[in-house]
Amino acid sequence: MKNLVIVESPTKARTISRFLGGDYEILASMGHIMDLPKSTLGIDIDKDFAPDYQMMTDKKKIIAQLNSAAKTAEKIILATDPDREGEAIAAHIKQMLSSNSKSQAPNSKFQRIAFHEITKQAIEEALKTPREIDDNLVDAQTARRVLDRLVGYKLSPILWRKVRRGLSAGRVQSVALRLIVEREREIEKFKKEPYYTITVALKKASDKTVFELIEISGEKIEISEKLNLYDGEYSFVKTSVDTEEKAKTIEADLKTKEFKVSDVAKKEMRRTPPPPYTTSTLQQDAARRMGLSGKRTMSLAQKLYEEGFITYHRTDSVAISESARKQMSDYVRQEFGENYLPPKPRYYKATQKNAQEAHEAIRPTNVNAQPAKISEQLGGQYAKLYEIIWKRAVATQMADAITQSTVVLVDASKASYTLKANGSVLVFDGFLKVNPFALNDNKLPDFTIGEELVYISCLSEAHETLPPPRYNDASIIKTLEEAGIGRPSTYATIISTIESRQYIERNEGKFTPTSVGFAVNDFLVANFATIDDIPFTAQMEDELDEIASGEKKWSPVIKEFYEPFAETLEKVGEAARVKIEVEKTTEICPQDGGHLIIRLGRFGKFMACENFPKCKFTKPLVVETNLICPKDGAKIVFKKTKKGRRFYGCSNYPKCDFAAWKLEDIKHPKEVSPQETATRKSEDLAQEDEADNHDNLINQSPRETD
Repeated sequence: MKNLVIVESPTKARTISRFLGGDYEILASMGHIMDLPKSTLGIDIDKDFAPDYQMMTDKKKIIAQLNSAAKTAEKIILATDPDREGEAIAAHIKQMLSSNSKSQAPNSKFQRIAFHEITKQAIEEALKTPREIDDNLVDAQTARRVLDRLVGYKLSPILWRKVRRGLSAGRVQSVALRLIVEREREIEKFKKEPYYTITVALKKASDKTVFELIEISGEKIEISEKLNLYDGEYSFVKTSVDTEEKAKTIEADLKTKEFKVSDVAKKEMRRTPPPPYTTSTLQQDAARRMGLSGKRTMSLAQKLYEEGFITYHRTDSVAISESARKQMSDYVRQEFGENYLPPKPRYYKATQKNAQEAHEAIRPTNVNAQPAKISEQLGGQYAKLYEIIWKRAVATQMADAITQSTVVLVDASKASYTLKANGSVLVFDGFLKVNPFALNDNKLPDFTIGEELVYISCLSEAHETLPPPRYNDASIIKTLEEAGIGRPSTYATIISTIESRQYIERNEGKFTPTSVGFAVNDFLVANFATIDDIPFTAQMEDELDEIASGEKKWSPVIKEFYEPFAETLEKVGEAARVKIEVEKTTEICPQDGGHLIIRLGRFGKFMACENFPKCKFTKPLVVETNLICPKDGAKIVFKKTKKGRRFYGCSNYPKCDFAAWKLEDIKHPKEVSPQETATRKSEDLAQEDEADNHDNLINQSPRETD
């Protein structure tokens, strides 16, 4: 008789099979096998909110396979992921196998194992230390599923009646939508203010140095102002030189001055490597450095984890196991030398509340596995993500980088103006040897106090204060995490959900609310304030954590939320219907002369006659940019792939086939042959398709989402 090991995905099963012998049969559940019904609420509100979990109809073949294998298995080892959702999947599999008439597996047959990396050592260690299913983790997952189902199922019909048919609402996603809407309104009402910066080029022997004007008559000219936003404060900087006349007067006056060095300050600065990645920081860096959405990042990371290259990718811990730390230290010693190691081992501890310190940060499972291997086995994007994970983890066990910063102050004659120049020189690269981000060398000449400098030129530059930036993948995740909204398993789905609902659009990586998004948000804020409230939602996340740790029971938590929510549901019938703003264009309908307006459809925006349904004329919406095609000089327009990914293309297509994913590829087009361009595009899309298929395969029910 064999032991049956059950995991979620075929990839994970295949990787584990490399470490286990013939005594084990390894099968994949393909994600969840049980879920709430799609057509009904599936929650008995009168019986402590008991969920009606049912076998998923599209999993019949898999369930039959699991039942058949369980019937003859000596042990049934549940090896699902080490988080709340993985625990819930394990509990449902056990429930199904023990109650099924074909398998009738007794409780004594079941073992639950957990591991944070898929390596031979980790699997063998987990098999030596099996445990029972953690009911507290299962309860926390049940509470989240019930909570989100109640909100989504009860709110969506109201949105149909009060805003538009077909809309839906989610608990955590509504907070993210509110943040994006509030930010957009701050941008709309922001009043730009002009200001000027003034620089002076001065010469010491043959060396020219540019100094910035920082003080006039002893008063600093830089001013910092703050805006109070919904999600916190936003600061912007300007100068007190706010007119061209002032700037030109100062510029003319500076030409008459003599300049003398008043101070030279040199300081050694030590830069410590940042902690290894958590789910949040990995998604933020992947967005900034690779332009990836949270969903795409997690798809790539999932595959890397299941293939055994990285540790579990859903974590808020920055801890690294002692064996991994030693492995990385040995690697640094061997590759770079003893002087690249820190004086003593470096450990990281999470600063955020409720971090799961029993888990590990995201790191490579084998420090000797190089990105080239991943590229060969999985593809370029997987290798790039692995590389930033590898560099960040290895850097944690390296010495500080040392720089020498220099600040030079210069006074104009009669001390009416003070100028400043900053310099920085890398003395020892330390961890920057492997992770050389933000490394800027700016060596200044050697200045001495009292020496005179020769005037060369003066320049005043006009600027405008900038409004708060729109959110992107990195900044929205950072804001949600800092506010206590969401957990490692939810970050990716929060944005992808409101994007798929067409409540927001992604323009050059930044999020803008649609007219529907504005309408939905305004209705929810006016009538369901707690659903959209950051402190309230953060408190709910804390309570879910308390359920997971056994401090609270889940049904009273749901009851405390639901009773006032139900009262609000009854009152909201009197609320006024929300009007969705229509975006008119200057184009005229060729059929009846009405204005063409922009509407949102299943596949995005399109143009339609304002007299619909009397007139059913429609046409595709072409969004032009101010960019020029580098191949034929025509306008560049936004386009979308079949998967919905935006790219830049020439408006003369198909006469001109120029296309680019990134803005910089238009500004600095690379000289590549049409054949090479086609190959690159096909490889990129093939990798996307592979990752999307992988997600669809194991995530038949989405992970912890509304």
